[in-house]
Parts: sequence; structure tokens; C-alpha cells
Amino acid sequence: MEESQPELKWSAPFAVLPPSKSAPRDLRGDKILLPQSALEQLLAASPQPPAPANSTFTSYDPFNPYARHHQTQYHHSDTSQQLPNPLMFRLVNQSNGNVVYAGIREFSAADGEIALGPYLMEALGILSTDFGSETPSSGSIDPTDDSMKHTQPTVTVHANQLPKGTYVRLRPLEAGYDPDDWKSLLERQLRESYTTLTKDTILSVRGVKGEDFKFLVDKFLPEGDGICVVDTDLEVDIEALNEEQARETMRQIMAKAQPGTTNGSSKGREYVDYELPSWDRTRPLTIELSELPVSDAVDLFISPKSTRQRARPRDSEHVFGNFAPSEDGRKSITIQPTNIELENAEQLLISVHGYPLAGGSQETAPVRFRLRAKAEREAESHYSPVDLVKDEARPTDEEQCKNCLQWVPKRTLVLHQNFCLRNNILCTRCRHVFKKGSWEWEAHWHCEHDDAHGDSSASKAKHDYVRHTERLTAHELADGARTTDCHLCHKIVRMRDMTAHMKHHELDKASRPKPAICRNANCGRTLHGVGSTGAVGVGTAMGQGPGNELGLCSLCFGPLYVSMHDPEGKALRRRIERRYLSQLMTGCGKKWCGNEWCRSGRDNIGLESKGTSAQAALPLIKPLVQSFTAAAEASRDAGRRRGVGL
Repeated sequence: MEESQPELKWSAPFAVLPPSKSAPRDLRGDKILLPQSALEQLLAASPQPPAPANSTFTSYDPFNPYARHHQTQYHHSDTSQQLPNPLMFRLVNQSNGNVVYAGIREFSAADGEIALGPYLMEALGILSTDFGSETPSSGSIDPTDDSMKHTQPTVTVHANQLPKGTYVRLRPLEAGYDPDDWKSLLERQLRESYTTLTKDTILSVRGVKGEDFKFLVDKFLPEGDGICVVDTDLEVDIEALNEEQARETMRQIMAKAQPGTTNGSSKGREYVDYELPSWDRTRPLTIELSELPVSDAVDLFISPKSTRQRARPRDSEHVFGNFAPSEDGRKSITIQPTNIELENAEQLLISVHGYPLAGGSQETAPVRFRLRAKAEREAESHYSPVDLVKDEARPTDEEQCKNCLQWVPKRTLVLHQNFCLRNNILCTRCRHVFKKGSWEWEAHWHCEHDDAHGDSSASKAKHDYVRHTERLTAHELADGARTTDCHLCHKIVRMRDMTAHMKHHELDKASRPKPAICRNANCGRTLHGVGSTGAVGVGTAMGQGPGNELGLCSLCFGPLYVSMHDPEGKALRRRIERRYLSQLMTGCGKKWCGNEWCRSGRDNIGLESKGTSAQAALPLIKPLVQSFTAAAEASRDAGRRRGVGL
């Protein structure tokens, strides 16, 4: 069960910054700016954390650098983590009693002032006329003049944490709201601009075309005056204010869905949607647009409707699409019956998109077209092999013109070439022939990035917009702005930034110091432990360090450990000496041992036994014991010097 965060009690009055001064801060939604002194007061008012109860002698050893680092880090994090995350406040207008909840953007305002956005200004009932005339900077200001204190509205800010919301009901203030995707609009707006939502306030959502949708925040779950919308799954219902508004909205949606003419029509930047409920699934299907007056005015999109795809096709979301210019007034998409996208498809959703022509007027006009769906006869016709070597049989008295690539009789070839070279020109890339000086040749273009080409400036502008618009990312099936926990550092990271975040961890590995290894040559463990994220010293910081100054890990030091007070290490020196004597005189008894200081090891490798008695072994092991104790003394002295220096 998660522990509840300690309650934070704090409040203070602040003067509201005029809109002319807060506008450059670009405050959106419920974000506010508070002074730096407010942060200091919040930290002072935050409750102190309880002391840890699981500390051991190695956790807070004053001569252990890892333990001291962890202890300092612990106290620092305790001071900062006591502030709730995210911080939420309750704002009260002292003049009219209006209340609204807000989240913090940063602590960068001037002392005694608070910056609010338009949403909070409207909710608190603060008008631009409530601000007095601003005093010129060159004029003298009398701080004792009481008339200067009432030129700005005052609000009282209370620290107030709200529960995470699970449900909200929104009611549109106008009829006819019908964007393509409410989910993405609301997710973007709430994630970027809001920490809280307050009941009976006006929520403004900006559409993809720059329009504003205004909603009344009507109901919450859990019930209350406000909810937190950060790191929670929020269910949203959009209901009309009344039946009259609902009928008007449906009327506008139905009117917009009507094609307009018998052959269909489409206005610039709008769609005409069709549905194909059934077709012959054993033969290729061709969806064709014909009778197009302009080659670049209309685009065709198709999406199979299934359990994986329910949205209508749009220029930014479709399965099959054709942005290319029409040829002879025709544009088509052919779908093979073996295409995996048709698996479990209930029907085909077809959309015709009217693309605005470059340089055209702002007024929109209908574009006539004919839409037809037909089944091809042969499924293998599109896969029939083509012989690129064998040319079509030509009469022997014909020859091909090298300029226009036409076959002409040999007797008139000279006359044809004279006329053709004077009037026609061949594009060497696409092999199309144009008349010299014609507007088609002047506007003919080839893309430098791919094989696309066209014959008008409008088609070039459309191609660049569709294929080469900068700063576009690949479509995210799962919302990349959502966050998840990094399994290494446990930080909250956006999904789209996770790849770059993991590269930072890889770079940290290169500069990370190597961990100290146990002095025992037969042991490969680290002295102070390495955590799952690669951090050195985790074991010692948690109270599971080696607990000795011999350079041995906790497991290797286990046989030498006794629970007695030994500040000078004399008892430890005797235990090491007895261990060496036992090893030289009796051995370990293992057949695989190859230790030269073990009787069993010397027998295994064919060396002469030495130190079979205590009198003979003591002079041999004395240098070894002194080297151990000297290393322990050096480590103890270094720790004492670090303690004095700190």
C-alpha cells in the first residue's frame, strides 16, 4: 500500500501581474508564476521526514566515502522530495470570492507578485479594467503611499493537493463542434497546459486549424471542486448543453457530410467520405477518380475498417493514398486481394480530399469528379513478366526520332528531325517531350530527393509539402508524449525520448569508475557492491559493505569476523596468523587447490612441503601478516584524514 504524502499547509497573498506584463511569459492553461521566496516558504513549511530505521554501522561509517556520499545525498533528497509532485494551489480572489485551482510553471516572478494566464483570469473574474494605470518608470514612487497598494487585484494562494481524476464531463458552449479526433486534441491540451481542472470553469481547446472549442467543465470523478490530470487515465464524455444544441450540432454535421452534387464535390481542405460495404475479395479492386479538371486539386485515401483501424482516412492517417497528379484527369488506387491490410476488413472507407491550389484565392469552390470502384479481371495481370530485351517488331522502313522518340518513315526522317529539333525538346530524365517555350516546359520540374516530377508550380509546392515538410516525425501508433519509468534510473521519461535517454546511460558507463575488487585472488566480487543500474558503492550505502579494512569482501571476511571490540586490530592479526598456520600445516584437503601457501596445494602442484610445524611456519607467515596489517593501517589512517578534512 502506497504511503500518503504529508500534508503541506501554506498560504500567502500576492498581487496579480497586469496582462501586459504577463503576456510575454506565454502562460497557458492553469499555469502560474510565483516568486522565489514562495519556494523557500514552501520548503520551510514542508514536514520533516522520519529518520531511517534500517541503518547499520556500515551505512553511516564516517570513514567510508560511499556511506558518507549516500548519507549526504539522502538528506538532500529528503528536503526536496517532501514537496508534493506535482505542486497544486487553490487561488482565491479576495474581491469577489471566486476560486480556481492551478499548477506551478516556475518560481521566477517578482516578490509579492503572481502571473496568471487568461484561463485563470477569467475563472477568478479579474478584468483588464481592474488594474490601475501603471506608474512611469521615470517617476518617483512613494512606498508609504497607500493608494499604490490597490492598483492591482490581490489573490490568496493556498497549497492544496487534489486527487487524480478518473472521469470528466465536458459540455460544448456552441453547436457544430466536429473535429476529426477529440482524443488527440484533449490529450495535447491537457498535457501541455494543465495540471488541474476546476468545476464550472471554461476549458478552451485549440483545434488543428486554429479554431477554439470552448467547453464547460461540468462533472468530476472523484466528486469535488477539482481534480489533478497529471499521470492519470482520464475518461472524458462530451455532452450537449441541451437538446436544442444537440439537434443543431447533428444538423450541421449531416449537412457537412452531404456530397453536394450528383457527382460529388469537395471544398479546399475538406473531405467527402464514402463507404464500400462489399466487393469481390478474390479479384483486385481499383478505386478510380475521373473527370478531374485540375491535376493537383484532389487526393484519394482508403482505409479498411477493421478492429485495428476505425478512423476515417485523412491525409495524416490512412492505409492507401494517392497524392500524385492525375493523368488525363484520372487517379486510381489498386488493392490486391492478397494484401494483408484487407484481413478481417468489414468495409472500405474512402475519402476524397480537396487540396487547396497554391496561389489561389481564399474563397473555396467545388471540384467535380466521378468516383468508381471496379474489380479487375485477372489477379495475375499486375504480376505478368515483362521482357525488357525483346523490342516490339517494327517495319523495316521506319526509324525512331532521337528527339521525340517517335517512329517515322525513313524517307521523311530528315524533314521530321528538322521540324522536331526546331519545335520540340526532350526531358532527359523522364523522357517526356514538350514544346519549346510552352508553359508546361517552363514549369516542368524534377525533385532532387526522389523520382517525382510534374508540369506545374502547384504540383511542385504540393509535393514539397506532402513529402519534404521539415521537422515531421514518423507516425506514432502509441502516443509518444506519454511517459514511462526508466528501468535503470527510475526517472519518468517520454516514450519518444526513451532512445536518447538510454544513450545517455551508455555514455555514463564510459566515464564511470571501476569498482574496487576483493583482495582475495580467488574471488571476483566487488568490495562495496554494484547496483542493478551499475552504480558503484550501492552495497555499502545500504549497510551491506565489507565491514573491514583488509580489502576483502564481506563473504571472504566472514570466517575472520568476530563480534568483539578490537580498535587496534590485534585480535584480527591473531586470527589471520592462525588461519595461515592452519593452511600451511594441515592444508585444505581439496584436490584442485593450487595455492603455494597451502599444504594441499603444494602437494597437488608437486612442490616440497614447508612449514609443517608451528616453529617452522611462523617465520614464513610473518611477512604475510605484516602486509595485511600494514594495508589495514593505511586504510584506517586515510579514513581518519578524510574525516578531519571534512
